[in-house]
Amino acid sequence: MKIVITGAGGQLGKELLQLFKEEGYMVFPYTKQQLDITNRAKIKEMIEKIQPDYLINTAAFTQVDLCESDIDKAYLINGIGPYYLACEAKEKKVKFFHISTDYVFDGEKIEPYMEDDSPNPKTIYGKSKQLGEALVLDAYESSTIIRTSWLYGHEGKNFVNTIKKLARHSLEMRVVHDQYGCPTYTKDLGIALKDLLTKPHGIYHVTNSGSCSWFEFATEIVTFLKSQTVVIPVSTEEYGLKTPRPMYSVLSQKKLNSNGVSLRNWKEGLHEYLKKEDDENGH
Repeated sequence: MKIVITGAGGQLGKELLQLFKEEGYMVFPYTKQQLDITNRAKIKEMIEKIQPDYLINTAAFTQVDLCESDIDKAYLINGIGPYYLACEAKEKKVKFFHISTDYVFDGEKIEPYMEDDSPNPKTIYGKSKQLGEALVLDAYESSTIIRTSWLYGHEGKNFVNTIKKLARHSLEMRVVHDQYGCPTYTKDLGIALKDLLTKPHGIYHVTNSGSCSWFEFATEIVTFLKSQTVVIPVSTEEYGLKTPRPMYSVLSQKKLNSNGVSLRNWKEGLHEYLKKEDDENGH
């Protein structure tokens, strides 16, 4: 089985490359330097050359604040690029998987979001990702869209690595206590994605189970690291974020579970991640 991964230089792309190689798939990874997903001719050329069974798109412009100032780039990479990939995948009957985000929702619910809840993004990042979802399904109805949240993986810029750094060098840190979501380890997302290769197409919410606030997430990291750094809870308003974030973006896993796929609790995933990072860094 041949799998193409676009956005292979990112933390999820790297995780999927390793996972599928270990599972015995022939994996063809493309970083943004190797394949510009906004160049339809290059996508066509690549698919014709490789003739993959699966195409997984992890490429995205995910810097929330930068999306607000570089709107064209956000819509191009998060909207038009996935559309081109879906069009070419359909043309060659390649199974297409596209990674999306909790930011397609407004964060105003007080219970987990279901797959069929109406998207209502509040940021350019969320709007561009929602456009990507809509265009993908319009172009290729039998695509699978995977929405995830609060993602962290090895060799990536993410919340866990930021908190780890602060825990080593700062006496205290301020972390938002009134935004809730599901931290998700790229390894666990990858394992679930592998299971979804053989499941019915559609939209799936895929995160580790359970939920927490950013403050609880940070506290768990600092506690695990046995750091003396004090984690101070602050409100979103006090913290003063440049771009609004969803206040509540917990994603329901009911549909995923009913298809026989489940992910462990976020704390278990986090502990394994931190232990592995420790081992790799020789601590």
